[in-house]
Amino acid sequence: MTTPSLTSTATASTAGNQESGRPLFGTVLVANRGEIACRVIRTLRALGIRSVAVYSDADAGARHVREADTAVRIGPAAATESYLNIGNIIAACRESGAEAVHPGYGFLSENADFARALDAAGIAFMGPGVEALNIMGDKIRSKNHVAGYGVPVVPGVARPGMTDAELIEAAPAVGFPLLIKPSAGGGGKGMHVVEKPEDLPAVLATARRVAASAFGDDTLFLERLVTTPRHIEVQVLADNHGNVIHLGERECSLQRRHQKVIEEAPSPLLEGLPNGADVRARIGEAACNAARSVNYAGAGTVEFLVSDDAPDEFFFMEMNTRLQVEHPVTEMVTGTDLVEWQVRIAAGAELTVRQADVELSGHAVEARVYAEVPEKNFLPSTGTVYLLDEMPGDTGGRIRVDSSLVEGLQLSSSYDPMLSKVIAWGADRAAALDTLDRALAEYTALGVETNVEYLRLLINDPEVRAGRLDTGLIARKLPDLAFRHVGEAELVAAALSSVAVTAASATAASATPDGNSAGGPWQARSGWRLGARAPRRVSLGTPDGGVATIGVYGDPASGPVGVTVDDGTRHTAVLRFSGPGHAELTLDDAVHDYSVAPVHFAPEAPAHVYLGSAGWSCRLEVLTREARLERVRAAIQRDEGDADPAVRSPMPGTVVSVPVKDGDAVEAGQVLASVEAMKMEHQLVAPLAGTVHLAAKPGDLVKADQVLATIHPAQQPQDNSTNGETTNGEGAQ
Repeated sequence: MTTPSLTSTATASTAGNQESGRPLFGTVLVANRGEIACRVIRTLRALGIRSVAVYSDADAGARHVREADTAVRIGPAAATESYLNIGNIIAACRESGAEAVHPGYGFLSENADFARALDAAGIAFMGPGVEALNIMGDKIRSKNHVAGYGVPVVPGVARPGMTDAELIEAAPAVGFPLLIKPSAGGGGKGMHVVEKPEDLPAVLATARRVAASAFGDDTLFLERLVTTPRHIEVQVLADNHGNVIHLGERECSLQRRHQKVIEEAPSPLLEGLPNGADVRARIGEAACNAARSVNYAGAGTVEFLVSDDAPDEFFFMEMNTRLQVEHPVTEMVTGTDLVEWQVRIAAGAELTVRQADVELSGHAVEARVYAEVPEKNFLPSTGTVYLLDEMPGDTGGRIRVDSSLVEGLQLSSSYDPMLSKVIAWGADRAAALDTLDRALAEYTALGVETNVEYLRLLINDPEVRAGRLDTGLIARKLPDLAFRHVGEAELVAAALSSVAVTAASATAASATPDGNSAGGPWQARSGWRLGARAPRRVSLGTPDGGVATIGVYGDPASGPVGVTVDDGTRHTAVLRFSGPGHAELTLDDAVHDYSVAPVHFAPEAPAHVYLGSAGWSCRLEVLTREARLERVRAAIQRDEGDADPAVRSPMPGTVVSVPVKDGDAVEAGQVLASVEAMKMEHQLVAPLAGTVHLAAKPGDLVKADQVLATIHPAQQPQDNSTNGETTNGEGAQ
C-alpha cells in the first residue's frame, strides 16, 4: 500500500499546458472565496494557468486574494452584491482577460443563468451544461427526472408550486416524521425535520423564509424521513465525448443541522458488507445513469440515502452539479486531481481513464473546521486569527489541509462559517482516523472559537470508530460529550503571560535614551514596597461570564513564583516561552503545553489572552476594575435567579424577522426576532414574561451582543387582603 501524493494527478498529465494537442486556458477566474478558491488556484498554478481571484470588501485581505496571480474587486460584503452578482463576475472576467470561470461550490456554481451569461460572453464555464443545471438544480424536477431512468427515489410529494395548504394536505400521505426540503437548495441548508402534524405550519413558514433568503426560491417539497439514514454519495466524472465514470463513494453520515462534519472514502458501511463490492457497483452505476440522463459534463456528485437497516437499498436524494466540499477524500484514495479534470474537460479533453482503471487505495477521512461553538448548539462565531499553525510536523504525506486562514484575518459573519478542512489518509480506516486525530490535536487557530475539540471527541467516539454511523448520531451524542473547560492551569498560564507582557511593556516605556530605568522603584509596577513584596493580582474574565483572581507572589522573569487562584491553595509555577506562540507551564509537578496569544488593545497590557492545547482553546479577558465590577454584579444577579431582561444578538448578522410589535405582552420563551448570520437563522426568545420594547427591525445589521429587545417584567398582582390584620402596627395587641 502506498501513501497518496497530495498533488497527485494520476489520470491527467500536468506536463505543460497541452492535452492531446488541445490548448488549455491562459487565464481562469475563480468565482468563489475561502478555502475552495485557494484549492482551485493551487491546481491552476500547477497547470501553468494564470489565476484571477475575485473579492468583496470584506475579503480584501483574504488568503485567496493573496495567492492568486491577480484579483478584482466585485462589490461590498453582501453576497448578493458581490459573489452572487452575475454582472459583476462577467465584468471581472472582461477586466482580467479570463477565458474561463471555475465556480467552486456554493454561490453561482449551480446557477443556470450564470452559465448562460458566460456562454453569451464567450467565456467557458467549468461545469455542466444548462440542461443539467436546470434539471438537477431543481430538487423536485430532478427526482421525477431520474426516476424515469430507473434510479430509485425517496417516497414523498414533489410537485412544483405547492402552497403551504397543499403541502399540509399532502403530508399525512407522506407520513411523519417527514423532511421539508427547498427545491433550489443544497449543502443541507434550509432542511427541516417535522415530527408532528401540528408543527408543520410554523416550520413551513420558517423553511420558506430561509429558502427565499438563501436560494432566491421558496419552493418546498416533502420527503419521508428515512430512519437511521446513512448519507452515501458517488463521485462522477463525465466528458463531452460520451464517457462517464465514477470514482467510488464517500460516506457523509456525520452531520449537524443537515450539514456534513466528517466525510470519508470509501464508505465503512459498504466496506463492512459481504456483498459490498456489488453494492458499490450498483450504486455507482445508478449515479452514472443519473449523469447520463442529463448529458452531464465535468465533476459531479450524486447523493443517496441508505437505510442502516437495509443497506442493500439506496434512494436518490439529489445531484450536486459542481465540486463537493469533501472531494479531497476521493482524491486521496484515487490519486486523481478532480479540479484538473474539470479544467481539461472544459477545454474539450476526453477522459483518458476508464471505469476498470479506477482503484481505491487505503482510506481517507476529512474533518471540517468551523467557526462555531458546539457546546452552544453549534452557534457560529466570529473573531480575528491571532495565531495560526494548521499543518503538523512530520506528516509523511498523510495529511492535507485546505484552508482559508491567515494570521490577522478577521472573520466576517456574511459568509459560511467553514474555515478549513483537515484530511488524513491511512492504509485502513483505523489508521486514517488515528492520523486525523493527531493532526487535529496539533491544529491551532487562536482568536476564534472552532469545533476542533469537538471533532476529536467525535472521531474517537466508540460508535464512530466502529463505523456505526447515521445522520442523527451527532444530535444524540452532543448532550453527553465531556467538553473541556478552563481550569486552574489555564488561569495561571494566562495570568503569568499577562504579567510577562505587562512587565516587558512597562520596561520599554520607562527606559531612558541611555537604557536606564526612569523613576526608580517609584515608577515600577513590580509590587515593590518596604518589607515583603506585595502579590500581583490579575483578574481574569472566564468564558462562562465569571471572574477569577490570580495572585502572583514573586517575579516570573526571575524564576518560580507562588500563585493562588481566588485566594486558594498556594502553588509553585514557572512559565517558559519555548518559541513564538508556545509556552510551557510547570504548576507544582505537572507540565502543561500551550499555544498562547496575548492580544494588545492598550499599550500597557493585553486585553485578552488566548490559549490552545490539544485542539482545545479558550479566551480569557484581562479585566480592568470596571469590567471586573460589571461581571461581579452580573454574577450576583444570576445567583439571585434574575433573568437578564435584555435580548442580545449572539453574533453579527441581519435581522430577518420580528414577529412581535413594540409594547406587546410576551411570554417566556416566545420568539422575538430572528437573526441571520453565516447562512443560518437564529431565533431569539424572551427570557421572561413581560412587555417587549424593540430596538431593532427587519433588515437591520446588528453587532455581536447588541441589544435587540428589552423585556419589562410583568408586575405581580398585590394581595390587598388583610385577613383581619391591620398595617403599621395599628390594632396590635
